[in-house]
Amino acid sequence: MPTALILLDVQNLYYTSRQAHGRNVDYNALWARATEGRRVSRAIAYAIDRGDEKQRQFQNILRAIGFEVKLKPFIRRADGSAKGDWDVGITLDAIDHAVDADVVVLISGDGDFAPLVDRLRERFGIEVEVFGVPAYTADALIRAADRFVPVEGALLMGCANR
Repeated sequence: MPTALILLDVQNLYYTSRQAHGRNVDYNALWARATEGRRVSRAIAYAIDRGDEKQRQFQNILRAIGFEVKLKPFIRRADGSAKGDWDVGITLDAIDHAVDADVVVLISGDGDFAPLVDRLRERFGIEVEVFGVPAYTADALIRAADRFVPVEGALLMGCANR
């Protein structure tokens, strides 16, 4: 049974699914699809901590599903802009933990990860599967991946065709 390293970019998936479909992701269905026929070496969800109760409940749901949740504080800059992405953290964990996996499952549509996907395949000789919302997943990331799994239909909450 192949071993999977699962890396979930929570902010990217949340906002792109809301924008494209007007619905939330069904994280249980996502987990079932990403882990089907695989043993999980590690599953990490990367989120921004705004400190509210609803968010804490969501993080606990992710933990109950099987994710380790890594949090970074939400930072509001003096000019009013916000900072809160995990690109470097996801990249470092991917490089550090890929040696223990046969496949890396990257759940993000962020095109900044295309060079990471290329590096994982070159350096470790492993497959990289990308899950993303089709309308908001960078073409470069889709091209770099061995497989692209669209986050739509049964992977969304409130979907009739399960």
